Amino acid sequence: MIIIIGSARARAESFEDLLALSLEHVRRSRLEPGCLTHAVHIDAEDPLKLVFVERWSDRGAVAAHFAVPESGEFVRAARELALEPPKITLYEAVPVN
Repeated sequence: MIIIIGSARARAESFEDLLALSLEHVRRSRLEPGCLTHAVHIDAEDPLKLVFVERWSDRGAVAAHFAVPESGEFVRAARELALEPPKITLYEAVPVN
C-alpha cells in the first residue's frame, strides 16, 4: 500500500478557491482504480493549510493517478492559489493488525 501525505497553504484571499478545487480533486480521485481513501482536511493549528491523506493499493495506481490530466491541472492550479509550493510525501506501508 502507498500512503501519500500532502499539504498546501493558501493565501487568505484564495483559501475558499483552493478548498473548492481540492474537494473536487478528492472526489474525482476516489473514483480512480486503486484508490483506497483520499481526503482533504483543514489543519487545526493553521486554518489556511489543507492536508491531504491518501491510501493507494500500489505504486501502479499512484503512477496512473499522477498521469491523469486532471491531476496535473489540479497541481498547477493549486500552486497558483498557494502561498508556497505544495508539499507531498509518499510512503510504502504494510498494515499492522
